[in-house]
Amino acid sequence: MPRYLDPKSDFVFKKIFGQHPRLLQDFLNAILPLPPDCVIESLTYLPSENVPELASFKNSIVDVRCLDNHQRHFIVEMQLQWTSDFMKRMLFNTAATYTRQLKRGEEYEQLSPVYGVALLDATFSKEQEWFHHYRMTNANDGSKNLEDIQLVLIELPKLKPTSIREKRLAILWLRFLKEINEKTEVVDPSLLEVDSIKEALSLLEVASYNEAELLAYDKGWDAVSTEKTLLNGRYKEGKAEGKAEMIHNLYRMGVPLEQIVTAAQLSHSEVQIILEKK
Repeated sequence: MPRYLDPKSDFVFKKIFGQHPRLLQDFLNAILPLPPDCVIESLTYLPSENVPELASFKNSIVDVRCLDNHQRHFIVEMQLQWTSDFMKRMLFNTAATYTRQLKRGEEYEQLSPVYGVALLDATFSKEQEWFHHYRMTNANDGSKNLEDIQLVLIELPKLKPTSIREKRLAILWLRFLKEINEKTEVVDPSLLEVDSIKEALSLLEVASYNEAELLAYDKGWDAVSTEKTLLNGRYKEGKAEGKAEMIHNLYRMGVPLEQIVTAAQLSHSEVQIILEKK
């Protein structure tokens, strides 16, 4: 029996950050690019609005929504997979939260900033940078920004334990999310030096969960595995169909068979079988 559970699961993530506002407060203050005079001093949880659910993300998104003492809204999501639709969904949720602040007849000046935060257990960019901060910027003057809607995406797989950012605490929190799982036997002492992370670690201990909760945890990961298998299968089917279409197009254009084989990265016999099917 493992000692710890994985904090990236929906069940555990919500137990830590959805039930302990002080831990979420410390986490957000550590990782967000907030001005020094605008730290989060307190949080109030908000109900998740009913937004359209993407079919490809039924089991891989968990979000926690909150409002701080400066009336800023935060949407924090743990995302286990990546597709091109995710960025649009995140922007939609963030913009929807921004517009829903006002009731009919209220003044626009009452609108407060909204931060969308996505913690990704996957990669979406080829660059080495793992911290992505988006906000609206004047195309001719980068010093002029609209601060009210901001997105922060963090690619956990790219995070290196030796990375040094301006906030050491940010690295420690992200290492907590990336490194701790069922296989963890010894926790790095540096994580235990931070009281809030130490408390979060105690919430990961298997001994603190009852049998029903552990069953829900296992079912959650089973659902994610099933979803990954289905998505991978659809990807392979689409890739195979695309390659077959390319082979037929090249053949119709009169491209020599040797060049088609090279372009398709298949054997002669595989290309011949594809050509014979149509």
